[in-house]
Amino acid sequence: MRIDVLTLFPAMIEHTMNESMMWKAQDRKILNLQTHDIRDYSQSKHRQVDDTPYGGGGGMVLKADVVVRAIEAVKGDSTARVLLMSPQGRVFNHTKAVELSTQDHLILVCGHYEGFDERIRDLAIDEEISIGDYVLTGGELAAMVVIDAVIRQIPGVLGAEGGADRDSHADGLLEGAHYTRPAEFRGLIVPQILTSGNHGAVDTWRRRQAIRRTWQNRPELLRTAPLSNDERYYLAQLAIESAEKEQSSQSHKESKG
Repeated sequence: MRIDVLTLFPAMIEHTMNESMMWKAQDRKILNLQTHDIRDYSQSKHRQVDDTPYGGGGGMVLKADVVVRAIEAVKGDSTARVLLMSPQGRVFNHTKAVELSTQDHLILVCGHYEGFDERIRDLAIDEEISIGDYVLTGGELAAMVVIDAVIRQIPGVLGAEGGADRDSHADGLLEGAHYTRPAEFRGLIVPQILTSGNHGAVDTWRRRQAIRRTWQNRPELLRTAPLSNDERYYLAQLAIESAEKEQSSQSHKESKG
């Protein structure tokens, strides 16, 4: 896969994305990551890329002529998908990461300052992506989050085959608990089932742990998670347990009151 990042601060991308799995993906020729300084496409003497907004208001706006020129130069005659990192975009998630991992070529555009001239969206952008409901100083951090999440979905990037399939959200659930040596630490002992050698029982335990953690932290994910009848029964048990604990806690508060 080829990914081009258009940015005002290419060093931010280059320094971070040459570590860990991203470095391995590039070393294995799975990823071709290129950064481009948007200032290089300015035709003004001082490499100006922004200007004050029409109609007044605070902040500076990235210029359409510069940014569109940069996108078109990098894209050439390719069919690359152009993504704008923007808090106004659709929120990025695992499903989108898997979808983008099937593309041959992505171009990610990172902004700064007040925002983009609207004509950039009209002329050169295929899709806007947000990594959450908050605002960052620039789009570089968002771009790196997207790149990391996308590239790890490509076979051969992770050390363990199928590793990405076991991540949180891969099957609609959060990951359950993990343990390693020592078997006992500060009075807390690794669940016996994990050392039993019964792989079927271990798989069931891990699946139930994932359901429990999702129920506790992100219950809305369970609305669409693929669950068997046995797993739905287990989820119902969790709901009953939760209701009983809530009732017991409420009764305790009333008795103290």
